[in-house]
Amino acid sequence: MDEHVRGSGAAARLWELRIDSRRPLPELIEDKLRELIDAGEFVAGQQLPNEPELARRMGVARSSVRTALQRLQVARIVEVRRGRGWFVRRPPVDPQGTFLGRISERRPDIGELLEVRMALEGMAASLAAARASDGAIDDIAKRCKDHIDARAADIDELIRTDEKFHEAVVRASGNELLIATYQVLVPELVEFRRASFSERGMPARSGIEHDTVVTFLKRRDSAGARAAMMSHLLKLYHAVLAGSDDGHAANVQLSTLVDSSDEPDWPSAPASAVN
Repeated sequence: MDEHVRGSGAAARLWELRIDSRRPLPELIEDKLRELIDAGEFVAGQQLPNEPELARRMGVARSSVRTALQRLQVARIVEVRRGRGWFVRRPPVDPQGTFLGRISERRPDIGELLEVRMALEGMAASLAAARASDGAIDDIAKRCKDHIDARAADIDELIRTDEKFHEAVVRASGNELLIATYQVLVPELVEFRRASFSERGMPARSGIEHDTVVTFLKRRDSAGARAAMMSHLLKLYHAVLAGSDDGHAANVQLSTLVDSSDEPDWPSAPASAVN
């Protein structure tokens, strides 16, 4: 076979998407670009093909490519340089070796993880209500619907859609350090999520509580969004504490909703971007 023909076929397979009708196209493009970067096809500092060329190689619309690149930008995997295009970012320092690794020599237990998660996601929901674009909130609402529509028997899909919903809320905060810190927790929570969604009634309850968060985000109610997220996560925390040996642990509760007058008046962008 002609070398050029073989090369063309290999190149086509390299860019071929794994089609999954249950997932939005930008997510599939994002996964493919992550895969190519992880495999070393594009290295740190290297420029990616422009948006029209990426769209041509993957056989998709340019708008879907742009959305995927924007998602990768928020994840700090790529960056856009004005007038030049998209580039692979320099790899970040391994957070396990510099952050969690210095906190403790042992793996954090699930109670500790949930406490940190509540702090991060409660803040993220508050910030998102104040500064997320209408499009970002619409995306959160779509991910909420995807989670509600997932079959209760399909645990993997419930986990995936739950992760995507919470990730979208965190990303909508616009705080890159908060986003990066949250991403360290996500792999540690997979088995907990699996166990939670195996419990009777949990999938339906999760969907209802996600929808409550969306309601407050659409109202641009920071205090309400924080309280709704905290209430959602606190129920999971209660379930963990109920099985602990601490006789007082199960008494922890969200006694009152946050009064809107107590919520800070967040700027529309992170302070680092405002100053």
